[in-house]
Amino acid sequence: MDSNIQDFIDTCNSDNTCNLITNSITTANLTASAASSSPASTSITSSSRYENQKRRDWNTFGQYLKNHRPPLSLSRCSGAHVLEFLRYLDQFGKTKVHTPICPFYGHPNPPAPCPCPLRQAWGSLDALIGRLRAAFEENGGKPEANPFGARAVRLYLREVRDLQSKARGISYEKKKRKRPPPQQQPMPIPHHPLPPPGASATH
Repeated sequence: MDSNIQDFIDTCNSDNTCNLITNSITTANLTASAASSSPASTSITSSSRYENQKRRDWNTFGQYLKNHRPPLSLSRCSGAHVLEFLRYLDQFGKTKVHTPICPFYGHPNPPAPCPCPLRQAWGSLDALIGRLRAAFEENGGKPEANPFGARAVRLYLREVRDLQSKARGISYEKKKRKRPPPQQQPMPIPHHPLPPPGASATH
């Protein structure tokens, strides 16, 4: 296996820790000194890590196209080839995805091992496609011709998300922030002129 692809697979699998929503810009590996640094430097560190990862992903996909039989040029790459790439990566996944006949189907914490297949986690694939989609346009690709934004790729990711959510008993839905209840405006109190002293209240 090509060393670039192996490095890429190791990076993908490092995210497969069953996070509900995988953030492509993570600060999990910051050292204690970096964690205590200023917010500005932390933001720069996260951005640099993201850019480095995006560059590695882009180079790895380029290597995959060269190793493709027959070799593919980027200009001829379509959403179908992106799906081939994602399915190719699945064989190196480390996330257990239970089948419907497995007794642990839908169980978030299985009490025992099972023979169900290992796959790439949905969060890792989703973050990967986001980085490659950005890299494609940064390298001169037109947004309307971006294979990583193809409808087939979006549908595939949605299918993987739903399948893994049911199989692993984990919800991938983003929690909606509760909006504070609207403040009620105080009811205006009408101000009537006071009657002059001695005036009768009835007419």
